[in-house]
Amino acid sequence: MAGQELPKEKNVSSIENRLRTLGLALPPPTQPPPGVVLPFKFVHVVGRRAFISGHGPQNPDGSFALPLGKLGRELNVEQGYAAARLTALSILGSLKRALGDLDRIAAWSRVFGMVNSAAGFNQQPSVINGFSDLIIEVFGPTVGAHCRSAVGMAELPFSIPVEIEGEVELLT
Repeated sequence: MAGQELPKEKNVSSIENRLRTLGLALPPPTQPPPGVVLPFKFVHVVGRRAFISGHGPQNPDGSFALPLGKLGRELNVEQGYAAARLTALSILGSLKRALGDLDRIAAWSRVFGMVNSAAGFNQQPSVINGFSDLIIEVFGPTVGAHCRSAVGMAELPFSIPVEIEGEVELLT
């Protein structure tokens, strides 16, 4: 039921309970391709703000999820939407590792969605809706509400179809 609080299990946040209820699991840290070094934090906490580096869709083992390629060429909108949902789980996994508890998130502030787009593809908002829909489903319409951009890019790292970064506000 909307607005009904889920029971809290010992040492498990209500957000993690919600993820479990939805049948969703958080992936482990991103496993970049061999020889690739990523010398930055995936989440950087400054005061009450957590800045989230660009993430892509992940498999349960941490590798980049398939299919790879451009929307409007190798992938259709539905595949892009699914990739954006997987990217949301990737970001939530990084936030969980950085914050220790996803219930520390007071508000989703800003989301910047990048879509690996073939020439003429202009449905980036429909693709990034996969991310927004999942965040609102998990956090609810108040905490999960965010401002957002959804833009097309000529290329994204490793040919991932979607890359998303953002910012959340933390509880004191």
